[in-house]
Amino acid sequence: MSFILTKLGAGEIISDLRKKIQEIKYDLNQLDESPSEIPELITSANLLRSNEFLSKINKKKTELVSVYEQYSEALEGILSSVFEIQKDLKEILKTQSSMIATQKKKSSKSKNTKK
Repeated sequence: MSFILTKLGAGEIISDLRKKIQEIKYDLNQLDESPSEIPELITSANLLRSNEFLSKINKKKTELVSVYEQYSEALEGILSSVFEIQKDLKEILKTQSSMIATQKKKSSKSKNTKK
């Protein structure tokens, strides 16, 4: 199973996306501390600083949503592969079961014929 995921490159993609998510969350936590107002500055300067701060947070949150979307798509791809493997395994089991049943019938017929 890990071979298939490695072959698809999914494990590496998921790992990279998880790192990006952690980095963006860290950046957001660093930005989360709103700049304090400085009484010496005029109101418009404080509003400008506040606007810049909100713009940075909005940009990081947009980036985080984008990475989460990529992460979800990668996970869906892996899940799809797992379901395909599961389907293939079920088919193999059905085939093997029918082969075993056929072999049992042949061996019981040959035993009955020998008696």
